[in-house]
Amino acid sequence: MEDAFDAHLDADGVSFDRSDARLLATIAETGSVSGAAESLGRSRARCLARLRELEDALGPLVERRRGGSDGGGSELTAAARDVLGRFDRLQATLSGTAGVPETVLSGIVTHVEGELCSVETDAGTIRAVATESVRTVEKAVTVSVRADAVTLHDPSDTPAESATSARNRLSGTVEGVKRGDAVATVSVNVGLSTPLRAFVTVESVRRLSLEPGTSVVASWKATATRATSTAVEPQ
Repeated sequence: MEDAFDAHLDADGVSFDRSDARLLATIAETGSVSGAAESLGRSRARCLARLRELEDALGPLVERRRGGSDGGGSELTAAARDVLGRFDRLQATLSGTAGVPETVLSGIVTHVEGELCSVETDAGTIRAVATESVRTVEKAVTVSVRADAVTLHDPSDTPAESATSARNRLSGTVEGVKRGDAVATVSVNVGLSTPLRAFVTVESVRRLSLEPGTSVVASWKATATRATSTAVEPQ
């Protein structure tokens, strides 16, 4: 993710994220899907395909106008403006949340590829961005994962690894759910001495039926994971 929080709204199996919000906002600014695609550096076909996916889940979002003195174009529906408002409120809530928890674990570097390394931990292999001083095989490191970088999935509906940029994934069981007004912190037992924690929306808690005992798959990007030097290396 590009900023501190990866906000998204879930509806009927479709996740509305910042990229989608930018698409709708740019359509409103440019007055057309083609204009938005050009402004964002995306293909028109890709934008139209994504709009169809979103509209299947959220209802009509863009109204196409044909002809007229202005030559036609596109404008957002009331439903689209409502979704953008909800997304903005969610982002504001997430951005204002202090003290995002981290999961910290220890491991040994087993492979190095540029700035990335593979770290063997008690929970399995984790890929992370490593500081230069620890890019050495067999180096003991500390790995940290922010809760706002972790996404939870139903085990039966987990995306294939080839379909997502999130290279880290661990299976586990929910230990606890701490709800706020819009977001919740979910603790997941993945075989570590401390639980892996994830920030999710309250919508996701309901959709995934997250409660103690629920089986989940946690995934997050290697670029959202940091490997740093361990103060005392294991013997």
